Amino acid sequence: MQGWRARLIKRVFPLWIGAVWMLGCHPGLALAASQNVAPECSIRADGSNPCPVTLLRPATAPLSAMARLGRDLFNDPKLSGSGQLSCASCHVPKAHYAPDDDRVFARGGRTMQAAGVRAVPSLTYRERQPPFSVGPDDATSEAAPPAPAQTGPETPRAAKSADNTAASALALVPQGGLFWDGRADTLQAQAAGPLFDPREMAATQADVVQRLRHAPYTNSLMALVGGSASDDMLVAEALFALARYQIESPGFHPYSSRYDAWLEGKARLTPHEAEGLALFNDPEKGNCAACHLSTVDAEGRPPLFTDHQYEALAAPRQKLALPGSVDLGLCAAGRTDIGAASGYCGFFRTPSLRNSATRRHFFHNGVFTSLREVMDFYVLRDIEPARFYPRNRDGTVALYDDLPRQYRANVDRNDAPFGPRDKPALTEAERDRIVDFLNTLTDAPADGQGRLTPP
Repeated sequence: MQGWRARLIKRVFPLWIGAVWMLGCHPGLALAASQNVAPECSIRADGSNPCPVTLLRPATAPLSAMARLGRDLFNDPKLSGSGQLSCASCHVPKAHYAPDDDRVFARGGRTMQAAGVRAVPSLTYRERQPPFSVGPDDATSEAAPPAPAQTGPETPRAAKSADNTAASALALVPQGGLFWDGRADTLQAQAAGPLFDPREMAATQADVVQRLRHAPYTNSLMALVGGSASDDMLVAEALFALARYQIESPGFHPYSSRYDAWLEGKARLTPHEAEGLALFNDPEKGNCAACHLSTVDAEGRPPLFTDHQYEALAAPRQKLALPGSVDLGLCAAGRTDIGAASGYCGFFRTPSLRNSATRRHFFHNGVFTSLREVMDFYVLRDIEPARFYPRNRDGTVALYDDLPRQYRANVDRNDAPFGPRDKPALTEAERDRIVDFLNTLTDAPADGQGRLTPP
């Protein structure tokens, strides 16, 4: 498949920049872009925003011919080796392009009997994901660092705070990329991953080419690439079309949540939601905004609730995982470019929290099934570890049981709400309030054609 991969390289462009964004006025933008909110911009008693902004959203326009082709490909199960699995089978439009069932790992393969090894992520908001790199920490920027750098296990790790996400963390950090381990840099490369993975869509190039030449959309494809296109060209253009669909279709980046409306002064938060937002941003309490940025960026774009970086959080082992298997994240088998940088073993990408309230499984291995379970883990992992980890034969707690002992120093023990303390950073009620706030991040869902449905 080297031919189509080479063509992909030629067609690659920064897709997160390729989306066209509408310009707008941004009153109070500099203030909103800071994690430290000035007193005059603190949320009002009635739940309204005293410093509304005009959000810079992607421009909306009819889909291009290439994007329309991508929509057909996205919904075509006959591209898979089994003939039963499409992109939309796991990335369901009405579920914000995430799974809509209770399975931890998706089923696939040529006989639909294989199982994936990681929880299926949402495909929303991928157009703003920068490419993978290791470089200076700038959590407020979505551009790639100027130059990648190699780092090893001796790299020190300081605490990361919602007050200052850049100066307080690693000088050099892994960031960007798609999948849980960042191994794909473009939406084209991301689409190729599951398409040819034997545990997922399990297609071969011959399967894909055969379908592309004998599908209801074949004429549309040939009109775009030419009737004499080679097999490699057809595959590359199909992947490019899938990328264009994700960029152009508003269902992949709606920014239609109630929190977006609140930022623009068009909605109010309830007292519980307002308290949750304050706790979410407080560096001494939830400290969630240290990694899940909650404010408008410097260009006026809505927050993605991720800094695109990676953390080792030591999620408990998933009981459904293959016996003896270990998922090392950034230094897993699929990331040969990381090399000997064992200081990144156990690191996984920080996901966006948009639409997280509609998910049924959390973390890379899907080990938790509710946001409240996630909050309990963050707050109590190092205080009541027996709640999350099994016991060894001698009765001691098998702390960080899904990470080999030699990599456990990579686990984040410094950032609130983790860290050495004798009582939880958040009370039970405060954890509930943060969950209340996270419910305001749910967008209007899309229909099967990628169009937004009324909230």
